[in-house]
Amino acid sequence: MSENKKPKYRPIIEGAEQLSLGISMVVAILLGVGVGILMKNYFHHGWLLWLGVFWGVSGAILNIYKAYKKQMKSLDELKDDVRYKNYKPKKDDDDDYDNDYDGEGKYE
Repeated sequence: MSENKKPKYRPIIEGAEQLSLGISMVVAILLGVGVGILMKNYFHHGWLLWLGVFWGVSGAILNIYKAYKKQMKSLDELKDDVRYKNYKPKKDDDDDYDNDYDGEGKYE
């Protein structure tokens, strides 16, 4: 396959990758709660459950951060693309606000 030719199913794979963020958040929290319950039952300390919940929520936040960094990296690559160098938003007639775009990236 040539380097310029993109796979036919690439958009589907990229969409599934975006959906996996929500699933990974739920799984991280459930794993943390599960580890907390196991530690609570094994060591007989109630606060260990909350430690597991904290670990799960921290893992979910870490997953969000990693997805954010990956998205910002892909947007930075698009920033330098020649197709988007002179992009100016189009003024729509059905906009609900009365801001005028001055063509330089600012609204008056």
